[in-house]
Formats: sequence, C-alpha cells, structure tokens
Amino acid sequence: MADKYDLCLLGLIILSSLLTGTSGVTYDEVFISSGENVSLSCNKTLSDCKSTTWTYENRHSGRVDLITGGIKNKDTERHERLSLESDCSLNIKNVTGEDYGLYICEQYVNGREQGSDAYVYLHVLHVSVSSSSSSSSSSSSSSSSSQTEISPGRSVTLSCQLYTVFSCDGRVHSRRYELLWVNQAGVDLKTDSRYQILSSSSSRCILTLTTTLLNEDDNREWRCQLTHRDQLLTSVRYTVKYSGHVHLY
Repeated sequence: MADKYDLCLLGLIILSSLLTGTSGVTYDEVFISSGENVSLSCNKTLSDCKSTTWTYENRHSGRVDLITGGIKNKDTERHERLSLESDCSLNIKNVTGEDYGLYICEQYVNGREQGSDAYVYLHVLHVSVSSSSSSSSSSSSSSSSSQTEISPGRSVTLSCQLYTVFSCDGRVHSRRYELLWVNQAGVDLKTDSRYQILSSSSSRCILTLTTTLLNEDDNREWRCQLTHRDQLLTSVRYTVKYSGHVHLY
C-alpha cells in the first residue's frame, strides 16, 4: 500500500507540472528532528513574495493551503508556527512528527506560473519515551515534552521513529537509510548486551531501545541517529535525569 502511495504521489507531481505548464521542478529532501526549527527553500523569481503559494500534503491529508498570495492561512492548525522569509522560504518552528510531508512552493502572476516549482520533502525524526516499574505501573512522554517519571530500577523504552511520506520497507530501506541507537561516544548500542534494540515488525522506520536503569545512569546520554550510506543526517538525544526531568533535543 505504501509503495502505491509513492507511485501515486509521483504521478500527481508529473500531472501537475503538465497541467500548469511548469517550466521545471526542483526537488529537495530535508531531515530534521522534532522540536527544532526548519526553513524550506522556494525558487524565488519575483521581487517579493506577494505571489507565493505554499501547499502541503502527506499520507493522511489532501492538499492544504498554508500560504496564499504571501499571506498565512489562519485556518490551519500550525499557522502560529509558520512564517515567510524575504526570499519566500517557509519557516516552521518547533517541528513535530505531524509536520512531515511534501511541501510545494509556487509563484503566480495573473494566473500564470512564474519560474520553477519547489518540491520539498520534509522527514522528521522523533523519540517517545515510556517507563515501567516492577509493579507494572508506567508513564510516557515524547520529545516535545520536558519530563517523564524515571528512576533507578525502572525499565525504560525509547522509541525512535522516522516520519516520512515514502515507504519504509521500500524506498527508505532500498536507499540504505538506517536508524541507530548510540552512546555518547557514538558506539552502536547493539554491541552492548545490556540494551535490547529492536526494529518494529510493522515498519523499518521505528527502532526501540529498552533497558533497566542503573544508579550510574543519571546524566547518561543516548542518541538515535538517522544515517544514509553511513553519513549522519539528523539525530535526537535523550539524557537521563533522575530528578524527574529529561532533556530531548
């Protein structure tokens, strides 16, 4: 089903270009961690951004107008986190997993498209946290949260997920994108028997780390990394804080 979505998405891009008479399309992929700010580039050809349109879509939504004629659409849930730069780039503050998708920048004058469309695929790396004690009570939080209930002796599970419009078992896997859990020195935690590292049976875009916390784990850092052909694209850090606070960034 996911592979069919990729083909349909490509077909829509080609059809849109043919129908609008687009002189060209540029493609870009941006990888970002949740909680960070990101700027998506537009192919600006005009002196200002009054004719600029930014639209958005992903697997679960149709096309949504974010910017029309250089003005934000206030009917969208994320409008307070959006802004337009002088070069017509789209800024998104405090990115969340739900922001992943295809962003399209177009410019029109009197109904005629100017220059080339910019198609930007935004991929978001996100970590969520859950912990449990021997009494089976549990709590959870995500990378957009500042704290979770953890203490020595509790089992903690960190779930790292790549949110992407592409098929995790198809395009993402075939192009050698990989998720890794590493320690502060960058050593793959799969080499340490203390940690249980598992890929999700439902998606190659989810990798979990489970371990039982020790007294000496206070201030210990673990990182989920996204790599492509062994090159780091982005990462999320989790630092253990026994005061009840954790830092994810």
